[in-house]
Amino acid sequence: MNMKKWSFLALAALLVVAISACGKKEEGGSGGKVYKFATDAAYSPMELMDKDKVVGFDADFLDAVMKEAGLEYTLTNTGWTQMLEFVKQGTEYDGGISSISITDDRKQSYDYTSPYFESRNMILAKKGSGLKTGEDLKDKKVAVQEGTTANDIMEGIMGKDNSNLKRFESNTLAFVELDKGGVDAVVADIAIVGEYLKQNPDKNLEAVDPNFPSEFYGILLPKNSELKAKLDPAIKKVLESDKYKEIYRKWIGNEPNVENILNAK
Repeated sequence: MNMKKWSFLALAALLVVAISACGKKEEGGSGGKVYKFATDAAYSPMELMDKDKVVGFDADFLDAVMKEAGLEYTLTNTGWTQMLEFVKQGTEYDGGISSISITDDRKQSYDYTSPYFESRNMILAKKGSGLKTGEDLKDKKVAVQEGTTANDIMEGIMGKDNSNLKRFESNTLAFVELDKGGVDAVVADIAIVGEYLKQNPDKNLEAVDPNFPSEFYGILLPKNSELKAKLDPAIKKVLESDKYKEIYRKWIGNEPNVENILNAK
């Protein structure tokens, strides 16, 4: 074989290797799978967009868990409804993380990891509204984000077909409705309500704890996902570490009750 022919064949071989490497979009640097997660990045401080990057409590927590598990991943903002459908199908995305409460109803269609965050729903209303309990909202106009546990709670109190129960695509839109006087209150997760109050100190609003039951967030997975066995041990280790407390203080502002989360069913 002459030198020119050998050089041509060598160059061709290199090109084949390069093209093959470029085609392996779903493999990580170590040759393993890159797991794809979806989120609804409109739920500050849990998940929000910073330019073209998803940031927030859930983003930092997922990063810590995936590093603990030794897995590579991507996190994409898809929106809430799309995220739920993508994860249910289990073809394009391997999981979803977006302040997703663990409920018996969702367990019919999805698997969850073990819990990683304790939350409860709060009432956000004008100061002096006199609203203190869920029953106080029965004859009021109330805004919630559709498809959330806040919606489920208020349907139980007000009735599913009550025209005074206003459902919005996001809590941001629900807050706008409260601000313009279209509703008397918004019911939403404590972290989201707290962040809105922090960002809007001049709106004359207050958060009221109506003693709704605690609920817990989990990472949403397709039914029978192999990821659960990989993520649950990593979640436990992160929860028991100082890293979890660091993330919690950074985004929520106080100390977590880790024992409640670890003991949640």
